[in-house]
Amino acid sequence: MNFRINWEALGIAASVACAIHCAVVPLFITSLPLFGVNIIHNVFVEVLLLGAAFVIGFSTLWHGYKKHHHHWGTLVPFSAAMVLFTVNQFVHFPYSSFLFVVPAVALIITAHMLNHRFCRKANHCHSTDCNH
Repeated sequence: MNFRINWEALGIAASVACAIHCAVVPLFITSLPLFGVNIIHNVFVEVLLLGAAFVIGFSTLWHGYKKHHHHWGTLVPFSAAMVLFTVNQFVHFPYSSFLFVVPAVALIITAHMLNHRFCRKANHCHSTDCNH
């Protein structure tokens, strides 16, 4: 039985999970303290989620880079986005979330779209005529 991981799908799923987390958590702000649960603005939970998103997303893009297109244009915007997300966790001023999160999301979407495009374009790689 040959088991293969679809890294692009896993990266997209991680990004969607992150987006759902960011959208759903505010909905539970009023109810979680009633149950004694405090995960809102919990630095440990946020850093854990950022770390997981970085590992999964970077692995996805690294797979495309290493196995298919050899183009850094996917890893740089993704890494910049993760830096923006991390800065957003530790810098707080009015509209800081808007200034950091919106560009970060745009960069992550761009990185995954470029990775998909570069992988499709390099479909010939690792055949007999491939030179790398």
